[in-house]
Amino acid sequence: MPEPGFEIYKDAAGKFRFRLRAANNQIIAVSEAYESKDGCMKGVESVKTNAPKAMIQDLT
Repeated sequence: MPEPGFEIYKDAAGKFRFRLRAANNQIIAVSEAYESKDGCMKGVESVKTNAPKAMIQDLT
């Protein structure tokens, strides 16, 4: 994948997940498990919508 993007896949338990890859192909985020592909797609859309607004909490 030459550009950053989301990948949807099935995990070992057969659940749907997504991962976000950076332009250098490194995985920078992995989702929770979803029962359905539709739920997974909604998770991707939520991240796309909410990430620009997300605040950073430093819990260290």
